[in-house]
Amino acid sequence: MAAVRYYGTGRRKKSVARVYVTPGTGVITINGKDIDTYFGLETLKVIVRQPFAAIGAEGKYDVKATVFGGGLSGQAGAIRHGISRALLEEDPENRPALKKEGYLTRDSRMKERKKYGLKKARRAPQFSKR
Repeated sequence: MAAVRYYGTGRRKKSVARVYVTPGTGVITINGKDIDTYFGLETLKVIVRQPFAAIGAEGKYDVKATVFGGGLSGQAGAIRHGISRALLEEDPENRPALKKEGYLTRDSRMKERKKYGLKKARRAPQFSKR
């Protein structure tokens, strides 16, 4: 029989994460790799683990995440969002702690689109009087 697992979809910028949380020993696997292998920066690892710290459950759950799109920072945020949603599915009592930290809110900040006649979204070509 398969162990109980909780699912959450997380999104941030262009990244989408499918996250499965199961009771376990705190092993975090992202796209088939260990978290230490996948994320080089310590800050990104901390971001992923934040929901567990918020509810005081460090090392009590295993995480298996599939994430695609965007960069590493967006992917870390997406995984955090997915973990938060999965923990909410596991126990609705976790909601106040997770909501207070803002982990249940989808961070809607996206890259602004480039406009024609400009070099970037807002950067105009250098003005020349002559």
